[in-house]
Amino acid sequence: MTTAAASPSSTNPLPLGIAGVRYADLYEPAGLRALYQRWHDELAARDAALCARYDAYRASQGEGLTPEEISALLVDVAPSVSEFVIRLFGCKDAFSAQRRAVEAELVLFRFKDEFVKRRAWKKKVADADAARAEGERRLRALGLDGAALDDERQVAPVINRLLDREAELKKRPVDDPELIAIREELGALEAWAAARKPELEQRWLSFQLAQPLPDALHLVELRRPSEKMPEEVVGPPEHRRARDGFKLTDRRMSPSEILAEVDYCLYCHDRAKDSCSTGLHDPKTGAVKPNALGVELNGCPLDERISEMHLLKRRGDSVGALALVCIDNPMLPGTGHRICNDCMKSCIYQKQDPVNIPQIETAVLTDVLSAPWGFEIYGLLTRWNPLNARRPYALPYAGTDVMVVGLGPAGYTLAHYLVNEGFGVVGIDGLKIEPLPAELVGDGGQPPRPIRDWSEIYKPLDARVLEGFGG
Repeated sequence: MTTAAASPSSTNPLPLGIAGVRYADLYEPAGLRALYQRWHDELAARDAALCARYDAYRASQGEGLTPEEISALLVDVAPSVSEFVIRLFGCKDAFSAQRRAVEAELVLFRFKDEFVKRRAWKKKVADADAARAEGERRLRALGLDGAALDDERQVAPVINRLLDREAELKKRPVDDPELIAIREELGALEAWAAARKPELEQRWLSFQLAQPLPDALHLVELRRPSEKMPEEVVGPPEHRRARDGFKLTDRRMSPSEILAEVDYCLYCHDRAKDSCSTGLHDPKTGAVKPNALGVELNGCPLDERISEMHLLKRRGDSVGALALVCIDNPMLPGTGHRICNDCMKSCIYQKQDPVNIPQIETAVLTDVLSAPWGFEIYGLLTRWNPLNARRPYALPYAGTDVMVVGLGPAGYTLAHYLVNEGFGVVGIDGLKIEPLPAELVGDGGQPPRPIRDWSEIYKPLDARVLEGFGG
């Protein structure tokens, strides 16, 4: 259980879970350096070999290491950063619940991968009604009935247990009675699933498989509703999003859909095949490949560690996944599914639906923001991140000031980078920039007021004051 934090005070508005660390330290370069040392000392005490690998990586800045070795190291170190940060903010319960939710979903994705895709999807059924009836009879004998027969989260673990038993019996002779019985049971359930395929494709996430990509010149489906005006074109009505006022019409993926995309990823970083990050290259010449429209497939312009992020997300470690993203893209609230899909264009899947990486990136951020003190966790990772070997914590002011003109994505990203490098930064933009309340940015040497719940500062788009940030 998480230990309850002490009551806040005016001198320390957020008592933290690591002795001797004050909330104000999280906004001071000296405090961030000391916090980094605390993390490093704990890593050395817990896993000396891993700490030695990390120290060698920091000292060399990756020189002499292959991309695969660097990826493996970052994935190995990320959980220690995650555990340390979660303990710092005392929110273990919330992230443990997230991890359990992911583990529950993995049962469904195993069912999808091992049963639906490999066995039931292509099975031919002569008599669909008979197959449905026999499958239902067998599922009832296994303890499912009524609404459970239409619930993939109840069906999946039952069939997964049959798959486990089949795997245990595979070394027996093919005429072993129990092995024959298990395979007969699975065959009947494959036929049941195949007979229900048309309806389950609409309702079960496990039956929603990747589709072939359309012709490059017909990526967007267009319809011509008027014979009298053939130049009029419209999109499919099922893809329309009604505008009511000025609220966002953004339909983000659900947590289950996000994890389905994570499961779909091949995690190519351990083979240096993560083209979503590094681009698609001709194996003979090394040249960047173009797509059918002649657009070069360079991958993520920030070289974000996408595959590594997916792997940590699959393990239920949202903070570790966010820390991996923040190495190369600390300003990720401005990217995600709202701005860029270069990574999807360069996904290893070039002939079928790519992994929806921007949706996953957004979900990694919002999973952290939704937890208690999640806003503070994200903010800390923009100033302090041991996975960033070149700059694990912000430097103190070095006496040089810079003006950044234009606060679009490039401008505010540059401003953030310069601040962490020890520069004083002033930003200007063509639009009016409204000042934020002093309590949210700090004033008179005091740190900002800590935000426990993201909802405290979140406002619907149609209720926000235009602040100019982002141009």
